[in-house]
Amino acid sequence: MKKTGTNAPTTMPVAHGWGTNDYLRNVDPQLAGALVALVGLGIVMVYSASAVRADEAGGDPTRLLVRHLLAVGLGFAALAITSRIPVDRWARFATPFLILTVVLLSLVFVPGLGRRVNGAVRWLSLGPLSVQPAEIAKLAVAVYLANVLAKKREQISEFSVGFLPPVAIVGTLALLVLLQPDFGTAAVLVAMLGLMLFVAGARIAYLVFAVGAAVPFALHYLATRPHARARIEAFLDPEAYRASIGYQAWESLVSFGSGGVLGLGLGRGNQKLFFLPESHTDFIFSVVGQELGFVGVVLVMGAFAVLVGRTLATARRLPCRFPMFLVFAIGVWIGLQALVHMAVAVALLPTKGLTLPLVSYGRSSLIVTMAALGIVLRASAEQRALEHGVSPRRRGS
Repeated sequence: MKKTGTNAPTTMPVAHGWGTNDYLRNVDPQLAGALVALVGLGIVMVYSASAVRADEAGGDPTRLLVRHLLAVGLGFAALAITSRIPVDRWARFATPFLILTVVLLSLVFVPGLGRRVNGAVRWLSLGPLSVQPAEIAKLAVAVYLANVLAKKREQISEFSVGFLPPVAIVGTLALLVLLQPDFGTAAVLVAMLGLMLFVAGARIAYLVFAVGAAVPFALHYLATRPHARARIEAFLDPEAYRASIGYQAWESLVSFGSGGVLGLGLGRGNQKLFFLPESHTDFIFSVVGQELGFVGVVLVMGAFAVLVGRTLATARRLPCRFPMFLVFAIGVWIGLQALVHMAVAVALLPTKGLTLPLVSYGRSSLIVTMAALGIVLRASAEQRALEHGVSPRRRGS
């Protein structure tokens, strides 16, 4: 990622004479194509992975598919809205958005509002709606970090001014997420923080110090959470724990092993038939591996490589600090989450509850991710406008 320099402007210039439709016609076609391909694959795989379970639970095999399609519709609506908003306007929302996210993360612990599922309190019940605030936190952290790092560009190397405040604030959000517990999302937030600080120019010594300071907390977490410690043990030897805590990882490996090169065919996978838990969410990549085989796995990984690669390429070309940091943060978030999901599915990481972005069933995750990608599409259009020689004018001029 290129250096913007301390004299680089914070906000993007406006393309003179361009309206909303001009921007929408000039989004990155490769990025948009990868997004649509992954969403389409998700619709197919969610139905394949959930039909039998939905039929067993309520007699309607399309129940979860209908919910997923509704989330897809809301996701595209969110994308349409965010793609119409000039990227630098998100800087105005950084603090209110962050405060709202802290409130929502805190409300999940209020009896009657927080909903417990599989031992975790991650969902907030708001009447007929069910929201997962940890998903909103990813976008809130991306906007906050982009704003604070853009403003403190000359002070990022100062520990008390440029380094400590973002570490304290993002660390607080990560702690609230960890208490749910949701270790996977907390890890994504912390990784976003570290990479953003590194790119912004924070001193390596500070980053090393932060990692060292976090080690005792991680050890305490494992010592006081027998379930988390057991997952580490199962990760180190999944076969020995295949009948207990390592059951998910083992069944996932069986899915990939039976898929072969071309897979068993859509709908023909058998691990999703009550063998592989959460096959439509946390382990949907395993269903892809069994039904579409090695070829399908490579195609999915290729689609994510295009999506994340084009996002990071857009960030690299942006000439202004805030848009560059924001797009980079979104690319890091989606890339890390996809990588962790895939690594868990093939037992390269301990089991975590993370969806595969745009593909897994998970309404909050899908809608927030598509809203974030709307921001990236808008940024790509603004950057293309400048590259194509459109005469710019400053906002407010």
